[in-house]
Formats: sequence, C-alpha cells, structure tokens
Amino acid sequence: MAKPDAAPSEPEGKTSNNPFASYEYPNSLFGEILDWMLAPLLLLWPISIAATNHVASYIANQPYDQALADNVNAIVRLVKIEGGRVMVNLPTAARTLLHADETDALYYHVIGPNRKLIHGDREIPWPALPEKPDAGKVLFRDDRIEADNVRIAYAFIPVRSGLPPVVVQVAETLRKREALASSIISGVLLPQFAIIPLAVILVYLGLRRGIAPLHRLRKRIRRRRPTDLSPIPVHRVPDEVRPLVVAFNEMMGRLEENLQGQQRFISQAAHQMRTPLTGLKTQTEIALSETDPARMHHALRLIAESTDRASHMINQLLMLARAEASHEKLHSVVPLDLDALARGVTEEWVVRALAKRIDLGFEDCGRPLMINGVSLLLRELLNNLIDNAIKYTAPGGHVTVRTLAGLLAVIEVEDDGIGIPVEERASIFERFYRVLGTDAEGSGLGLPIAAEIADLHQAKIDLLTGKDDTGSLFRVSFPRYWVANVRRPRQLGLVSGNSPMGP
Repeated sequence: MAKPDAAPSEPEGKTSNNPFASYEYPNSLFGEILDWMLAPLLLLWPISIAATNHVASYIANQPYDQALADNVNAIVRLVKIEGGRVMVNLPTAARTLLHADETDALYYHVIGPNRKLIHGDREIPWPALPEKPDAGKVLFRDDRIEADNVRIAYAFIPVRSGLPPVVVQVAETLRKREALASSIISGVLLPQFAIIPLAVILVYLGLRRGIAPLHRLRKRIRRRRPTDLSPIPVHRVPDEVRPLVVAFNEMMGRLEENLQGQQRFISQAAHQMRTPLTGLKTQTEIALSETDPARMHHALRLIAESTDRASHMINQLLMLARAEASHEKLHSVVPLDLDALARGVTEEWVVRALAKRIDLGFEDCGRPLMINGVSLLLRELLNNLIDNAIKYTAPGGHVTVRTLAGLLAVIEVEDDGIGIPVEERASIFERFYRVLGTDAEGSGLGLPIAAEIADLHQAKIDLLTGKDDTGSLFRVSFPRYWVANVRRPRQLGLVSGNSPMGP
C-alpha cells in the first residue's frame, strides 16, 4: 500500500551518520497507521464472506428441510404393516405431487425389512441403519444421486423384534436451496462493496485530519531562523506529541548551552593566543634590528621559548576541543590496566623531573587495576596532572604517583609544592584559570582537560591537601569492571550498566 507524506530519503552518495540506520523504520507514520487500520479490515472481509456463506446455507436449508420432513411423515402415515407384510397406500395424486417440482428433482421410496423396494424410486442410496431406530424421527443427510448433490430426509418404521425396520426416504436436489443462499449472500455482500471503499476513504480523511497538527508543528519549526533555539510552545501541541516536543526543547536547551560554551571558549582562546603571538612578533622585530650576534642569539632563544609555549597552548586547546567534540566521544573503550598505564606515563617524566632536581616516584597497588577507558585520553590526563605537579614544586621537592585498588580504581598524583588555597580549589578546573601569586608558566588548560577526560570516563577528580598539610594531592577515582563484561568495544558516554569489581 502506498504511504503518503513519506519522509524524504537521503541523497545518493551521502553516508548517514545515524547509528540506528541499520534498523528498518517506517518512512511515514501516516502510512503505518493506515496500514494497521486497513490490514485487519481486509483480512476480516474474506472471513466475513465465508461466515455469510455458511449462515446463508443454514438459513436456506431450514424451510426446504421442513418440507422434506413433512413429505416423509406423510408417506410414513400411509405405510401399513399387517402380519409382517408392508403395504403403501399412496394415491396417484400424491405420487404426482411428489414429482411436480419444476426446479428440483424429487425422489422417494419405501424399502421393506429385506431391502426390497416396496414403492418409489431405486436411485436413492441406502442409509446406515442405527442399532436402535427411533420410530417417527426424521433424519437428514447429504448424498449424491447420479451427478447431482441431493438432500435426503429419512425415517425408520419398526416391524417387529429381530427384523430390520422399514425405511422411508425422500430426496431432493439443491437448486432452490442454492438459489436462495445466493440471494441472501448477494443481499448481504453487495452493500459491502460500497461500504468498505467508503470506510477506507473516511479512515484516510480522518487520519489526515488527525495528523494535521503534526504538519502545523513542522511548518512552525521550519519557519524558525537558524539561530532561534528558543523552546517550542507546547500549549497547542497534541498530548501524544507533547512529550516529544518537551524532549526536543530540552535538547535545544542543552545545545544552546553547548554553543554558548563554545563561543566563550573561542573568545577565551583567542584572547590567550594574542599574548604569545604579540610576544613573538615583538621578539622577532627585536632580533631583526640587532646587529650584535650575542644579543641576536638571545632574542632568537626567546623566540624559540615563546614558540614552545604557543605550541603547547595550541596542543592543549586541540586536546580540550577533541575531548569535548561529539565525534571524539566515539573512541573505542577497551579494558586496560590503569596501574601499568600510570607506571609507563610516570617513567616518561623522569628526565623532566631530574632536570628540575625533583624526586619523582611511583607506588603501585601490587595487582592489575582493570578499568574501561581510552588509553590516549587517559595518558593525556596523567600527563597534565604530573606536569602540573612538577611545574609547581620547587627544586629538591617530591612528586609521587600512586595507584590504589578498592571498590574503585584510584590514581593519585601528590606533590609537596606550593599547594592551592582552599578558596581557589573550586576554580582551578575552569579554563584559563591560574592561581595568583605563582611565576610558573602555564596556559590554565591542563586541569580543565583532565577534568573533561575524567568526566568522559565517568570518573571523579578531587583536589586534596598533600602529606603533612603541604602541597596538593589530585585523586581520580574510576569505576572498576570485570574484563568479561567488556567483550566488544564500547563508546565513551555509554560505559554505564556494568557491575563493579570487588576489591
């Protein structure tokens, strides 16, 4: 059945990003409802025809069966049994009347106890004799005489004990019955050929009127400006569609928040990039104006350092954008050993720590610490925490990376550096925020990136005071999962639903 108002299909050559594209969904809600309403109607119609035919045949049989029964009873009354002899006193007028039907052929006969034809026609088939014949009761059956189907009425007349009964049978062909049944069926079914198409048209028009609010809602949405993300009014929306519109409004609200966050991020990033670019330009102009090789070398060294800082900031901006972007949340999540990953990352920072005369240590939990995660993002999280600890720890200080196994998988980065005041701890995970009173270089993006990656892994990051009330301790707590629960890659943001491991 054709489905009007079908949703337009995707253009050829365009790949759909819909994750549910492999499933079959109806293109038209209108057509789907119409199908489900009309399909039962079209299925029940043949059943109705069969039922009508059965009822019509039953109705047509009743009067003619009664006439056959009357004929049998009339003949039974004319049968006389005297001394074992069977006699039938059937007047000529009665015999003529039995064969007077112009439409159907009628047959009758009387059969004696020895199956001898006493009177009538031989063509009627012999019936099955019951063990105890019920005298005077007229029975019916269907049979054939030559090429014609016939309806037979018959009765048994007991003679005496030990002898078979006398059988009286009257048979009639079925032409009048079939004509009456056809008339009944025609009278019932012919109006249906007009009613059913009319019903289809009324259902179609009713559905068109029923889904008209959806078309009006679609037009209202299409008339909106591309920048209009305000909620859609729900006071004139049908009750069945209202939850969908409410959910759509909530999604638009989240989208507007994300867009505002991106606009703030772009504004802040542009502001932060002006400083290193301005410094680079100034230092380059100084280097170009110098003629003293020593001073020119010093200017070039400053340019190289500024370039490194700008490159580091750009890389962190890209990592933050990558962690937030929806397509980056489709990284495959696999089971990995957090203890081994933390050890490997810590070893990469040993040279940097030694250059600053900082004691960098690692304390493992003594067992594999399995979580579900993305190795690339988790390495970036640890790199930012260790970099932050080394950056704000004075030469001769200590930085310790440790893993803990409990109900949660925990990784800690602790230092004995300058620490972070309690009143500023709520702000350090904001982008471009830097603690006042420090001369360490930084972009203010390392900790926000760590927090974003922790959130993607459904982990919690906390800032505590270090040992002996000095320095800082960053603690990241991850859900632990059995490896058997993760037999195929999952998607970030969809890592819920597994049972946590025990300690």
